[in-house]
Amino acid sequence: MRHNTCLFRHTVVVLLLSVAACGEKTATGENDSPQRSRSVPVAAAPLSYQNLTTRLEAVGTSEALKSISLFPEAAGEVVAVHFKPGDFVKRGDTLLELESRDQELALELASVRLEETRRLFDRYDRANRSVDLTVPETTVDTARTALETARIERDLAQVALERRFINAPFSGHVGITDVEVGDRVDTTSVITTLDDRSALQVTFDAPESFVGQLAVNDPVDVTTWRDSESTVQGEVIEVDSRINPVSRAFRVRARVPNEGDELRPGMSFRVALLLDRGRFPAVSEVAVQWGANGAFVWVAEDDKARRVPVRLVERVDGSILVEGNLAQGDMVIGEGVQSMREGIALRVIDARAVARDARDAPETRSES
Repeated sequence: MRHNTCLFRHTVVVLLLSVAACGEKTATGENDSPQRSRSVPVAAAPLSYQNLTTRLEAVGTSEALKSISLFPEAAGEVVAVHFKPGDFVKRGDTLLELESRDQELALELASVRLEETRRLFDRYDRANRSVDLTVPETTVDTARTALETARIERDLAQVALERRFINAPFSGHVGITDVEVGDRVDTTSVITTLDDRSALQVTFDAPESFVGQLAVNDPVDVTTWRDSESTVQGEVIEVDSRINPVSRAFRVRARVPNEGDELRPGMSFRVALLLDRGRFPAVSEVAVQWGANGAFVWVAEDDKARRVPVRLVERVDGSILVEGNLAQGDMVIGEGVQSMREGIALRVIDARAVARDARDAPETRSES
């Protein structure tokens, strides 16, 4: 039905152009001057612009916003485990304790020594301020050095004690652990994993033809394979600076919110982006002609024909998006291009009015 309607409209345009040509020939007459150029009837429509968007689809793999494996900073025996797999922990929460009696005693001893050296230094300092007794400067300097050394030893003992406790460096969910109370661990033993999955980072590959079209903050639609009806919108946060010479693609990373905690790191997703490629002139398919130098269209300018070379961009919904020396409102010739040559006089028929008549004609016949 649609094909028949389009054919009918084309036939109406051709008939109108033929009638217009015959009428002009009769009006001109045989006695007209040979120098008088005949005007060619054509159907033209004002040039319009249309946005071009491209849909990019890819498969992405997710990872947590922050994700680490926890290792102890010191070796020792596990005396307490304060978490279960899957627990949500806050930053600073103690997850595991190692036996720390030696470190506690070392800290206590360092504190005692610090206090002793501080008292000695204060005694010398007060003596130097008195007129009755003066302590040599070398003795005061030695006491000051001993005080600073004792303070550093106390701080080192404090650090050694803190290393017996493994704390969460950020808030997140802990994973499975194989460590139990009584186990002996060292600095190469994995205690557990910690993931901040308040948001996920989805990494996917984009073809090299899209270089320059993807930018940070571009919206991204992410859909899980288990539920094609549920789509989450994220945004691009990183675009790689290199093209993989094997796959001819570059990596893109998007951030996706996970407020309901339904998504997990490691899941794969269907990723879709609508890329705005710009705004281009849109002409009808019949308006595009081909010559030795490529494609071109005819434009009616001051009732004369002007040939404009164009480059085809893409075919969209019955129209062709082009690039060329065209401006908004230019009258692009669609019917009658077979008789065109540069500078020929034209009599323009509004193609939009013809199209409206063609649409109304079948209705009129059906009513009659």
